[in-house]
Amino acid sequence: MFVRSLVLVVGAVVAAAAVVPGVATRYLDATKGKAPEETIEKASMPAGQDAARYTGNRSAVISADAEGHFTGLFSINGRKEEGLVDTGASMIALNVTTAQRLGIDRARLNFRYAVETANGKARAAYVRLDKVEIGPVKVENVGAMVLDDKALSGTLIGMSFLKGLASYRVEDGRMHLTR
Repeated sequence: MFVRSLVLVVGAVVAAAAVVPGVATRYLDATKGKAPEETIEKASMPAGQDAARYTGNRSAVISADAEGHFTGLFSINGRKEEGLVDTGASMIALNVTTAQRLGIDRARLNFRYAVETANGKARAAYVRLDKVEIGPVKVENVGAMVLDDKALSGTLIGMSFLKGLASYRVEDGRMHLTR
């Protein structure tokens, strides 16, 4: 039953990639030219220096960037990682390098799922993340897919995180996340 559900989720990811390929591709292509030290420096910034604003003990607000994308500094398994919120993605998507930095053992990854992404076909492994947070907003036990580095250059925060919230909405160029 679990495998059947997972196959349906992966299918939804494939369908979403076919419907909205430009959103994730534009974001990921924009991050390709960055030097590794820029990525590390940004990923290690204190949460107060990112684009998110925290509005109490249950909410965070992420402002849209110049291209209308919502990116924020998330804490995944206790480690800071910049992620693009993508409502068209069924799950959180990480590349192998990011997964290892977050404490996921590459040797335990089982790349048995074939997925179609905006960048083409890729192999993917299913994992469970202990906790994903942005400011006071925290969701535990979140499903994610790990893809090869060449298939995904950044982190996508998909519906597996968003469905754990009480609500999320976009208003006046800001995304409001409420737990």
